[in-house]
Amino acid sequence: MEIAEPEDDFGSYRSPLPPEDRLWRHPSEMGAPSPDRPSRRLRLAVVAASAVGAGMLSAGLVVVAVTLLTGPEGGRAGRPMEARPLTTTVSVDEGVVEMAGRVLPAVARLVLDHGGGGSGVLFRSDGHLLTSASVVDGATSLTVVLADGRELPARVIGADPGTDTAVVRIDGGPFPVATMGTATDLEVGQRAVAVGSGLSATSGATLTVGVVSALHRSVRARSGPWTMHDLVQIDATVAPGSAGGAVLDGTGSVVGITTPVAGGDGSKVRPGFAVPIDVARSVADRLMASGRVGNVWIGIQGQDLDRVTATAMDLEGGAMVADVVTGSPAERGGMAAADVIVAVDGRPVVTMGQVVVALRLCEPGQAVSLDVMREHRRHTMTVMVAERPPDA
Repeated sequence: MEIAEPEDDFGSYRSPLPPEDRLWRHPSEMGAPSPDRPSRRLRLAVVAASAVGAGMLSAGLVVVAVTLLTGPEGGRAGRPMEARPLTTTVSVDEGVVEMAGRVLPAVARLVLDHGGGGSGVLFRSDGHLLTSASVVDGATSLTVVLADGRELPARVIGADPGTDTAVVRIDGGPFPVATMGTATDLEVGQRAVAVGSGLSATSGATLTVGVVSALHRSVRARSGPWTMHDLVQIDATVAPGSAGGAVLDGTGSVVGITTPVAGGDGSKVRPGFAVPIDVARSVADRLMASGRVGNVWIGIQGQDLDRVTATAMDLEGGAMVADVVTGSPAERGGMAAADVIVAVDGRPVVTMGQVVVALRLCEPGQAVSLDVMREHRRHTMTVMVAERPPDA
């Protein structure tokens, strides 16, 4: 059988492409670099920011640089490509470390007689601690374990389940205290650091880093007939034993007290929630003064103003009054259904939860000023806060 000759035109010779421009090279062509082209260098740079996970104390920047060389001078050579060693630089977030050093001496572990426990934050040098009401619920005796290892007997001064806030007192002092901040200017996305104690005497303190993920949250309590209002939600995990501990802002100031009451059923990791420190401090002042927080009432039902209506009224938010109880303080003060509450005692409110919390901080018999929008006009009304009737 004859072998067919290729149909190429052998009459004109075509020089082969330079080795570097061909998809394939013969092994014999690998011996020397091509003189026809300049040397090349392939560089690969990868920059990655490390994510801050639950339970980590710091965040850093990791930079990885890899240089692939094909010759001693950076050009192509007749040997396999070589890779320089990886260069890694890790930077610790010294801000969080310094913050922890300042606040941890004021964070204590609470041990209850029935075996439960949680955390507390010293906010007065005379031995007063803020904590969660659910942490100390049912305790007949209580021990506070300080950061320096001292174990001191403690007593509950008062607790308010509605805001899940309690005050505990130890004798002695002066004690180190945490710096109190404010939650009024918190913004979604800013740093949030949850600090608390461990479950045992040997586990030490815990610190998790994240961000503020939501504000003014209203969440149904996992136990009890009430709803928790105006909570700060964070994505930093509140570790077991840390309930009643502190949430810090980027300056290391306490902006909230963590609560285990709000959220899921306790069977899985869930978002962290905190009572704004402004609410917790106000409740604490009343608990220290009288041991209780009155159950106040003005006689309205309402809901958050929806976004469409708020935009139409040129408002950031508010509380729409749905109903006013006949003969109630609200009715006597001139309030009516469809009024939109936008401020309580001059402080702006954007949700019904904020109105509830603001009124809870009033005493029965106290006059409160309510700014309301009615038919696109702003009115100020004075309402006398009353003790909630048994049937209300």
